[in-house]
Amino acid sequence: QVQLVESGGGVGQTGGSLRLSCAASGTIFSIGAMGWYRQAEGKMRELVATITRDGTIRTADSVKGRFTISRDNAKNTVYLQMNSLKPEDTAVYYCNAGVVIEVARRALDLWGQGTLVTVSS
Repeated sequence: QVQLVESGGGVGQTGGSLRLSCAASGTIFSIGAMGWYRQAEGKMRELVATITRDGTIRTADSVKGRFTISRDNAKNTVYLQMNSLKPEDTAVYYCNAGVVIEVARRALDLWGQGTLVTVSS
């Protein structure tokens, strides 16, 4: 079974930092783009940042200069370093990855289960 497992959510303070991790596990042939999305209560899911396998990064304007996405291809893991947190960053954060699995070399668009980030003022 191929899945994405997130960790690192929790409660942070305004101006503080949190780091999210997301590891892909299972019989994986390759992973393309990986990214983080978030969904605040009552709002639609939105892109936070994405990173391709070769390191090309796209970051939402709302977090630019505060959040940094990175990945470790050897560990099939993507990270989100969140600095200068604001209350409006409070949301459930979801990891996403384009994964090609060994079985029949199928391409899958995987999502993690989500991790709650709460920023207290």
